[in-house]
Amino acid sequence: MQIDSTTQTTTASYPGTDLHDVKGQAHARRALEIAAAGGHNLIFVGPPGSGKTMLARRLPGILPPLSFAESLEVTRIHSVAGLLKNRGSLVRDRPFRSPHHSASGPSLVGGGSFPRPGEISLSHRGVLFLDELTEFKRDVLEFLRQPLEDGYVTISRTKLSVMFPAQFTLVASTNPCPCGYYGDTIQQCTCSPRQREQYWAKLSGPLMDRIDLQVAVNRLKPEEITQQPTGETSISVRERVQQASDRAITRFQGEANLRCNAHLQSRHLQKWCKLDDASRNLLEAAIRKLGLSARASDRILKVARTIADLAGEDELKTNHVAEAIQYRTIDRMQ
Repeated sequence: MQIDSTTQTTTASYPGTDLHDVKGQAHARRALEIAAAGGHNLIFVGPPGSGKTMLARRLPGILPPLSFAESLEVTRIHSVAGLLKNRGSLVRDRPFRSPHHSASGPSLVGGGSFPRPGEISLSHRGVLFLDELTEFKRDVLEFLRQPLEDGYVTISRTKLSVMFPAQFTLVASTNPCPCGYYGDTIQQCTCSPRQREQYWAKLSGPLMDRIDLQVAVNRLKPEEITQQPTGETSISVRERVQQASDRAITRFQGEANLRCNAHLQSRHLQKWCKLDDASRNLLEAAIRKLGLSARASDRILKVARTIADLAGEDELKTNHVAEAIQYRTIDRMQ
């Protein structure tokens, strides 16, 4: 099979999905940039019509281009799944998969008498977008926990066991409550505290701990709706993302299979995410106030590391940690 080794990617590969078209939502745009630079999982929480899906679909356009080795990995997976459009061609764009909330566990993980990859493996090196996350069955969502932690999924059958890679960025969206308007400044929420509690109970704590960035997305103000888009283009944002990603890759030299901050382990945090006294006190206060788990606090450090990389800083500072804490919306809502 002859494969062209060119791996250039432009936003033209994702037509109609330029960040420049997004009005307002500076906080959410910033979260997208951090997610792209560090490989962090992300969830948008907001009322209907706030632009959650529009934002999520613009993530692939700001991700660094696939390397040749990554393109080969993605191509092999899609070939096994029978999804290659042109036999012998190389998949150049990062995958973007968006299964419906009625999807079953096997459709996400993969299966069949002769195992084939599911949505999470088809998202390898790309994005898995789960719109209306709380509409997915809880047992289906629990299938995500192991791949999110380990980067692969194993499918076992009587006579064979197949392992598929599954290193993807999870992007999800959901309403803040059953009626969709809890915290909205325009329409009043009609849900009781008990209804909101039951709504969020659909998402397990261990699963939410694995989502680094939890971002509130508010509906636009009337003056924002009528104005022309003024934000940066995906191309300019991707340049910063690439620089931050390159900075991380340079730091990780000598560490096998480590290519982004989202995959840092505890020993790496001790080495590359050291805190001064002020930053440590800030993080400890957040842990007490929000009731964060050890895993969630580690996620904050990983996000802070990416924020520092985007700023071109070698050491974590208080402002990096403070910004990272702001991306724990769901912890503050509960």
